[in-house]
Amino acid sequence: MITVERTDFISVPVTDLERSTRFYAETLGLPRIPGDGSWPEFQLGENVSLYLIDPRNIGREFEAPHSAGIALRVPDVAEARARLEQAGVEFDGETFDTGVCHIARFRDPDGNALMLHRRYAPS
Repeated sequence: MITVERTDFISVPVTDLERSTRFYAETLGLPRIPGDGSWPEFQLGENVSLYLIDPRNIGREFEAPHSAGIALRVPDVAEARARLEQAGVEFDGETFDTGVCHIARFRDPDGNALMLHRRYAPS
């Protein structure tokens, strides 16, 4: 058995680091963690970061985008969605109300699944 203290980062495969860095920094407005630029990393809340990886930098090929969505918690899904739509982001259908939370699914430029998420029911 191992002891896991926390998730440090989520890696997201991309085909164009410059384009994806602009999307995550400018379109989504995620705060960038300083670095040399070859491994762009963004802070997601208090304890996890998202880093972009061009698989060719580690001797692999881009095989497919992530299909399990990364849930980005926002204060208001409808407001965040409207802002992203104004910036040209296309969503995968209508905002979904699970009875516990709101979810709005979309994709990054390489097709990686992302979602705006907000739980509104007590846990």
